[in-house]
Amino acid sequence: MRSIAPPPRPAGRWKPWLAAAIVLLITIITMLPGIGVGFSLDAILRNWQNGAEKILQLLQPDWAFFPRTIAPLVETLQMAVIATAIGAAISLPLSFLAARLTNPNMAGRTAVRFMLNVVRAVPELLYAAILVAMVGVGALPGILALVLFNVGIVVKMVSESIESNDPGALEAGRAAGASQFQINRAIALPDTWPAFVNQTLYVLELNVRASTVLGLVGAGGLGLLIDAVRTFYRYDQLSLIILEILIVVVVIDTVSSAVRKRLV
Repeated sequence: MRSIAPPPRPAGRWKPWLAAAIVLLITIITMLPGIGVGFSLDAILRNWQNGAEKILQLLQPDWAFFPRTIAPLVETLQMAVIATAIGAAISLPLSFLAARLTNPNMAGRTAVRFMLNVVRAVPELLYAAILVAMVGVGALPGILALVLFNVGIVVKMVSESIESNDPGALEAGRAAGASQFQINRAIALPDTWPAFVNQTLYVLELNVRASTVLGLVGAGGLGLLIDAVRTFYRYDQLSLIILEILIVVVVIDTVSSAVRKRLV
């Protein structure tokens, strides 16, 4: 009986291993003292008791502190919802302007993308700090910072989703003599809508968490309360705030998943 020779091994099997070795080498170098960040397990071993004490306090929430968290929690949710709504309204037209299929004008598309790159380059915490200095302490600078944060994320993700669609329908509309606005409204928008809603729900969840951080620089919400209890080392009260944020995020994620299933 004639034996069958095994197929030859594919060329370049060593490349993934080389890439993994390079990543491991870079990681080790960046952890070395004097060269990188100076990561050391010695500091963890020396301070583990201090960390264990703080974790123990976090595991004992101060339930009597709950009434004081209601108003800041409501303000955080209001900031997240308002910022999401405004950011979504701004992001939808910008997504069409940033995508090649829905904006053939290269100069205009490049200008929009450059502007969005600038928006994404600045951390939302820095936006909040600048806006607090401009308009004062409160929810308004937090909302404005979140809007900028949302626009940068939603436009990038939705415009990339548009460019991954089949261009045949858009070309057919263009061949029929429709304007670009008519093509975007009648053809591109229905295909884009599920991705747009999906990203909007995602940034709503991000806004709840981000708004708590923005409050650390005076941008309203739970962040102001977190900064206050952290200053007095009340980790039991901080634990309660963290638990509330967790519950809110889980609820939003559950509702978002239900909405996504309906869209699909």
